[in-house]
Amino acid sequence: MNKINKSRVLFKEAQKHMPGGVNSPVRAFKNINGNPVFFKKALGPYVFDVDNNKYIDYIGSWGPMIMGHSHPKIIKAITKQLQLGTSYGAPTSIESETAKLIKECFPSIQKIRMVNSGTEATMSAVRLARGYTKRNKIIKFDGCYHGHVDSLLIKAGSGVSTFGLPDSPGIPNELAKKTLSCEFNNENEFLKVFNKVKNDLAAVIVEPIAGNMGFVPGNKSFLKLLRKKTSENKSLLIFDEVMTGFRVSLGGAQEIYGIKPDLTTLGKIIGAGLPVGAFGGKKNIMDYLAPNGPVYQAGTLSGNPLAMAAGATLISLLIKSNPYKSLELKAKTLLDKMKEIFEEYEIPISTNQIGGMFGFFFSDALPENLNDVMKTNDIHFKNFLNACMNNGIYFAPSKFEAGFISTKHTNTEINNTIRTIKAILKEGI
Repeated sequence: MNKINKSRVLFKEAQKHMPGGVNSPVRAFKNINGNPVFFKKALGPYVFDVDNNKYIDYIGSWGPMIMGHSHPKIIKAITKQLQLGTSYGAPTSIESETAKLIKECFPSIQKIRMVNSGTEATMSAVRLARGYTKRNKIIKFDGCYHGHVDSLLIKAGSGVSTFGLPDSPGIPNELAKKTLSCEFNNENEFLKVFNKVKNDLAAVIVEPIAGNMGFVPGNKSFLKLLRKKTSENKSLLIFDEVMTGFRVSLGGAQEIYGIKPDLTTLGKIIGAGLPVGAFGGKKNIMDYLAPNGPVYQAGTLSGNPLAMAAGATLISLLIKSNPYKSLELKAKTLLDKMKEIFEEYEIPISTNQIGGMFGFFFSDALPENLNDVMKTNDIHFKNFLNACMNNGIYFAPSKFEAGFISTKHTNTEINNTIRTIKAILKEGI
């Protein structure tokens, strides 16, 4: 690889203009004590930096590039719409087309509202849940990240739950106290908290497969318990599928688990990576939104025609090809070969994958919750990730992030990745 010189220069310049030199914290590479890489283009399974280095990409813009970067049909759809205008702030037929495709894949979604990001989707879903149920409390789970929403940025704590501890300055304690956080996959802890607040419980929100503490699937019995108790209590169950929607299967995690939530949130994959999100669910709940109902939510760029044109094209491609078994096989092949190499060097590693999402941890056993993830080996992770970046392999620069594989990753990319990892471990991490 070439030296990463231009990226360092650009980062110094960026720090003059943006907090930390970035517009999203993980991009600063502080998690691995590294330096951010500035990219200039992407194609298929590869990204290219400003120093003309080429990387095998296992992030895929955090998942939406499931059919590979710069897919010709998606580029064509965006270009066609671009010539007609970038934004109208008014209805278009493409919104309905995209909505129909999403509903075809997610039977739990009877009506849907397009927004501009995953954060906006979860924020709006929580507001709708509170308005619809006329209750105030929300239960979430440690390590499940639902965007930088005041109500949901609640610190993971010890004990049964965390009451009123905001995870960031700027969040009023009075607001934080309305959200309770429990340990993920811990049924007993959930029941204790649920029983304390059930009379004022508007909703339970969960990543059914957590992608923000690495890659940690929910246990089926745990998720079924959430569905049972919320139904009995007339509280809403919100599945945050911003990460998992259209990545783990065509119908998201809810298809895999066979559980229908009341509301579902989706992210940028429904715009093929353009800024977009959505939330949807049962008709009677969604009709509680303005202009039909009293819960207000709006956005000039919601249903942006560029994002809708790109998203409708991508979802149509996914429906036609249904690539998820193939994606999972590719991910498993990569991870199994990685495990073999690490075992040779007696370095503990655990791995998991579903569809196009995967994760690996420097630990003997797969983590079940955030506390387990935090105990995994940070030194091995940082050394390994920096070595990968320096050798053209682009994994997520944080052990709290999942990885993604695309249809454009072939045996060539997987074998080259394994060859590189062998060389890295031979040098020592």
